[in-house]
Amino acid sequence: MRKIVGAAFVSLDGVMQAPGWPEEDPSGGFALGGWIWAYSDEITREAVRGYLLGAPYALLLGRKTYEIFAPYWPQMPPEHPIAARFNPATKYVLSSHDLTPHWHNSHRLPGLEAVRELKATQGPDLLVQGSSTLYPQLLQAGLLDKLIVQTYPVILGRGKRLFGEGTLPVGLKLVSSVVSTTGVVIATYEPTGQKPAPSSMP
Repeated sequence: MRKIVGAAFVSLDGVMQAPGWPEEDPSGGFALGGWIWAYSDEITREAVRGYLLGAPYALLLGRKTYEIFAPYWPQMPPEHPIAARFNPATKYVLSSHDLTPHWHNSHRLPGLEAVRELKATQGPDLLVQGSSTLYPQLLQAGLLDKLIVQTYPVILGRGKRLFGEGTLPVGLKLVSSVVSTTGVVIATYEPTGQKPAPSSMP
């Protein structure tokens, strides 16, 4: 059985939209794209290398992230380390719509049951990148095995959030953490399968 691993860059107020470059995702009038780079150091870069350049994986993406990545990564030089992993990797896209534009070795998954069936097969783990709409769905369906969150010391005020409106309560446990020299908190969580419950004061 495969594992599903999510890795996200977020601001202190939970925004994950367009961390990489200004034109990455300006939807909704978002004009702060590329906000992670002022806080980059060897610790943050090593964390990213750990999951993007480590063990083999297939990508699990939402439709919007797919449509951002598909025209971008094939145009990068083949020696670019991330392009060298993304372009040949199998891409699975959770979407009720057809995939446009087409990216080599891409496959549409029509719903969460198809994700569950894929997860039960043999093959490399599934890595979620971007795709803010996927995280609440995967958690609530019990499909997400690990979540790596890099929280940057910046408040963006608006934009797509890692867990937006309508996300249901779910508990997670911290399995590792490190803080970069620039104040980025890199934390790895695993879902507990339990919902947080209110309790009285001791």
